[in-house]
Amino acid sequence: MSENYKYEIIIYWSDEDQAFIAEVPELPGCMADGATYSEAVAHVGVIIDEWIETANELGREIPEPKGRLMFA
Repeated sequence: MSENYKYEIIIYWSDEDQAFIAEVPELPGCMADGATYSEAVAHVGVIIDEWIETANELGREIPEPKGRLMFA
C-alpha cells in the first residue's frame, strides 16, 4: 500500500467468516480479510491501491482521506 494514503481502516473479527475483516469506510466496498490481524491489514493495503487505480481508470472521484471518523 502506498504510504501516501491516510484512510481510516476498521478491523474486526468475523465469526461468520472466521477471519479478520478490514474495511475502509471512505472507499465504498473497499474491504479485505485475513487469517490474522496483520494479514488483513496487508490485504486491505493492496485493495486500497486497486480501488484507487480502478476509480482513476473509470474517471471517478477519489475521496480525500479524512482520518478518524467520529461515528465509528
